[in-house]
Amino acid sequence: MPSISELTMYPIKSCAGIALTEAVITASGLSYGGVSDREWMLVDESGLFLTQREYPRMACLRITIAGDTLRVDTDAMATLSISLKANADAQKITVQIWETEVIANDAGEEAAIWFSQALGTRCRLVRFSPQAQRYANTKWTGDTLAPTHFADGYPLLLIAQASLEDLNRRAIAQGRQAVPMNRFRPNIVIEGVEAFEEDYAASYLLENGIQLRPVKPCPRCPIPAVDQLTGEVGASPVDILQSYRANPIVDGEITFGMNVILEQGAGLVLRVGDEVEMPIAF
Repeated sequence: MPSISELTMYPIKSCAGIALTEAVITASGLSYGGVSDREWMLVDESGLFLTQREYPRMACLRITIAGDTLRVDTDAMATLSISLKANADAQKITVQIWETEVIANDAGEEAAIWFSQALGTRCRLVRFSPQAQRYANTKWTGDTLAPTHFADGYPLLLIAQASLEDLNRRAIAQGRQAVPMNRFRPNIVIEGVEAFEEDYAASYLLENGIQLRPVKPCPRCPIPAVDQLTGEVGASPVDILQSYRANPIVDGEITFGMNVILEQGAGLVLRVGDEVEMPIAF
């Protein structure tokens, strides 16, 4: 029986993830300790979002949740503590993520100075506003309006462990090093299925009533070339995927993993070890 082997949440877009043993599932993704997946984001002075594509050092910004505080650490800098309490007086600014503009709450000068120093570029931390609305592309979700915060496009990304193992076998055969799953930054990893079987799932069903639906294969960007522990850019595993993972469903782009939305079970808990029924779409 397939089961969940890893759960990871990314409180600040493109910064380090937090490995979890359980998380609340919401329509906009995983939630834990009062923090939602990609609820926060770094933007430049014009409000445009920042990612590891341009600033690979973001991988080294480590996040922890301590009570009502979000803490951020990186080498040679003091810890930054950010209150999780709602701030009605926060300045609202317009930010851009891909082609979408949304209103966000600015996290203040202390955070802006800290992140600017950490990344060596002027930037600000923003939080998704409770009044803002952003939805996944209905070309792929159909009649379902799937809300998301600052994820690239969809609230959840799921990958099968066997898919990574297949990639790493090919890498080793070419004299290259295996890569860990964190290069691909999934929220959910499942084991007990064949390599790339997640591509053909009709849904993911859990005994507690959670129902997830895969909606779009995930095209891969340059981020898998970034070592998520050091922030160093090396050989990209996407180069290996190019030989066998061009996907006609997304105009020949190289895909790895499935973007997923919640169909049923908002507010319920996902746990590592939960069994998952995975009917195949025929």
